[in-house]
Amino acid sequence: MRLLQRDNANNYTLTADLRADDAPPYAILSHTWGADEVVHEDVEKNLNDWQRKSGYDKIRFCADQAKRHGLQHFWVDTCCIDKSDAVEFQTAINSMFKWYRGAKRCYVYLSDVSCPSISDPPPGITTCEAALRGSRWFTRGWTLQELIAPQLVEFYSKEGAFLGDKRSLEAIIRDVTGIPARALRNTPLSSFTISEREAWARNRETKHEEDMV
Repeated sequence: MRLLQRDNANNYTLTADLRADDAPPYAILSHTWGADEVVHEDVEKNLNDWQRKSGYDKIRFCADQAKRHGLQHFWVDTCCIDKSDAVEFQTAINSMFKWYRGAKRCYVYLSDVSCPSISDPPPGITTCEAALRGSRWFTRGWTLQELIAPQLVEFYSKEGAFLGDKRSLEAIIRDVTGIPARALRNTPLSSFTISEREAWARNRETKHEEDMV
């Protein structure tokens, strides 16, 4: 796996390809893809103006959060995987659960949720909670493992406001996804039947049908 790092001059660099077991402590991003993402070639070749892409917002967000939590490295799938290399791409697909499980923190960037914070909400369903419940992040196939694998998953609005983590938001997540609390608390997947795990993914969408396998 390759990791991103950002220096004080706001320059981004990619590490060499590392074995996951040899990687330094890192944060990892979970998100839904948009139309103008920063890709591996942009960062690797330092192409002009890639920080003007709309997809840069989530990379800057992840870098800022990682720094705030004392982490020098972070991983974002859009630009840490060279998708032009078929072998590397397939290896990344097969390793994704392990990489998310190994992250110190997983930041969920909700580009379709705009609100300050719901970490200390008033009684009743707030506008922010309604937006969180309706986020497309909960409908995507890939984000299922990104929710279950990491020990610590934190949710943020598109403004970068902290909404809560998967423990504090457990009731909402359970209600929206149908995933039981035991799974959200990192109980080994082997403790659940195949039919139970299939049910968690049943209503999720991916670009390719095989992505659900």
